Amino acid sequence: MSVDGEAVRLRTEADEPGWEVDPDDEWGVAVLATVGRQLRLRRESVGMRAADFAVAVGYGEDLVYKVEGGKRIPRQEYLDKADEVLGAGGLLAAAWEDVKKVRYPKKVRELGKLEAKAVEIGVYECNIIAGLLQTPEHARALIQAAQPPYSPDDVDRMVAARLARQSVFERDPAPSIHFVLEEAPLRRQVGGTMEWRQQLEHLLGVGRLHNVTLQVMPTNTEAHPGLDGRIELLKFPDGTAVGRSDGAFSGRPITDPKQLRILELRYGTIRAQALSPRESLTFIEQLLGET
Repeated sequence: MSVDGEAVRLRTEADEPGWEVDPDDEWGVAVLATVGRQLRLRRESVGMRAADFAVAVGYGEDLVYKVEGGKRIPRQEYLDKADEVLGAGGLLAAAWEDVKKVRYPKKVRELGKLEAKAVEIGVYECNIIAGLLQTPEHARALIQAAQPPYSPDDVDRMVAARLARQSVFERDPAPSIHFVLEEAPLRRQVGGTMEWRQQLEHLLGVGRLHNVTLQVMPTNTEAHPGLDGRIELLKFPDGTAVGRSDGAFSGRPITDPKQLRILELRYGTIRAQALSPRESLTFIEQLLGET
């Protein structure tokens, strides 16, 4: 393919793996179907063939048809270029606000919605630093360590999804957020020394927020109820709550008051055995001083 005598390489599916829509994600499918229909109708209204449009936006014709058919998640640059080429006056570019949410896995998106509504969030994490507390570099290093490895695009999407959840710290009014982290993950230099230092500094910054309580569970402590997995507890304005524990109730989300009381008892015991918030920040500062 060439334009004005110059060779143009159009982007194909092989260039962008990992941007398929999950067929089980009903809301995501609906969003992409709507956006794709708007793109097609706009293209047809200006009398542009799909092949010509593909050259104009720099994508292969097969990808254009898949985006218009709601089978592929368009990137922001695709929507911006389409808006420019089709003279949509910003209408197509604005669709990115909905599309960007579809990039995230359904499970992560649902968790983010719950966290966005919660007035109280409690997290105990045993093997890693909690996702809400991870820096971009730390999150990327953890995700890239998976086997079999994720594609680069999948890694980008997963990192973006994890960081998007951290908007919970910007809410007003602010929720009450409690974390208990095991000592071992704090000592593991994920991504290298510089990334590790940045992660510890980030923990100190978040731990000093007025609505955040951060505690460290020392490795040399006695056995506690969190040794069989992470625990999450979210409480909402209407008095309802949802919880999850890797080691209880098959790891599934629970809302039954009796089961929630069990998780609250376990989480409360863990918090009582951990270092106090002040001691925990001092401990993290000492770790930083050891580098």
